Amino acid sequence: MLRSFRYLLFPFSLIYGAAVWLRNRLFDNNILKSSSFNFPLICVGNLAAGGTGKTPMVEYLVKFLKKEYRTATLSRGYKRKTTGFAIADENTTALEIGDEPMQFHQKFPDVVVAVGEERLVAIPQLLHERPDTQVIILDDAFQHRQVRAGLNIILTDYSDLYTRDLMLPAGNLRDVRSSNRRADIIIVTKCPADLSEAEKKAIVNEIDPAANQTVYFTTIVYDKPYQLFSKEELNLTHDYSVLLVCGIANPTPLKKHLTDTVHTYDMLRYADHHIFHSNDLRDIKQQFEKIKGEKKIVLTTEKDAVRLEKFVNELTDFPIYVIPITHFFLFGSAAKFEDRIQQFIRSFR
Repeated sequence: MLRSFRYLLFPFSLIYGAAVWLRNRLFDNNILKSSSFNFPLICVGNLAAGGTGKTPMVEYLVKFLKKEYRTATLSRGYKRKTTGFAIADENTTALEIGDEPMQFHQKFPDVVVAVGEERLVAIPQLLHERPDTQVIILDDAFQHRQVRAGLNIILTDYSDLYTRDLMLPAGNLRDVRSSNRRADIIIVTKCPADLSEAEKKAIVNEIDPAANQTVYFTTIVYDKPYQLFSKEELNLTHDYSVLLVCGIANPTPLKKHLTDTVHTYDMLRYADHHIFHSNDLRDIKQQFEKIKGEKKIVLTTEKDAVRLEKFVNELTDFPIYVIPITHFFLFGSAAKFEDRIQQFIRSFR
């Protein structure tokens, strides 16, 4: 049934794909203008509409780079209630800058976290207000071609490679497959931890990277959950029952993790970037009460957590926990990846 529905949408995908292709050609032929900066700009993006692991990849880069460089992130601030350029401070909320930038700000308070719809304008503003910045990570900016980053990283989900996907709305692609040639690094994310060398080689052959492109493979690692407000860690074991509350594009890996880890779980799923209201809080509590067993918790993602923090009075004593995720590079390739990033930044010195 789903496949038939996708076929019905395919003509609309052809129209959308043609429009995206034409826009790209206008940029390629310099009819529409791209601007570059004599400054290290690292773009993290994808060809699909969400769910490939951009946020944890930005965090991976931040953790790595901030040890040596004064690092900033620049995001659009999707679904925020404000407009224009802003830099997060101690009074900032998720409604003002968006959930993902708020997540960066909370986890890395020593890093500049900025938002701005027009990156071409926002980059000079950021550098004017934080002139000691040494590298900027552009979050989800690959398809926004007004700015030409010096290093482009694109992600593709192992279970839904862009080579096998269709354009929206029949598929998940928001950019044409040929745009992958603009990337310097391609990362296949959410791979099985035991991915074989043979399958790795087959995927690399399918992606068919250019001579200047490198393909990496990562798997997701889930860290210990922590209480939303007290930050106390929990050792999640098989005797726990879980209510999973999430508004992310692709919860499949997290669901598999819970299937392998806990006794049982139920899920309340919301749209990606969902803004929680009091009615949602009531539904969460009612669903939680229905779960049997003494060892039971509510589990949510870091992205959802920043949108639930406003209910501090209602949730302070509630067993709601946040599960962090990170990328782990397979085949011992982390050092090679990090060295490539270092080489890029040093080329500006």
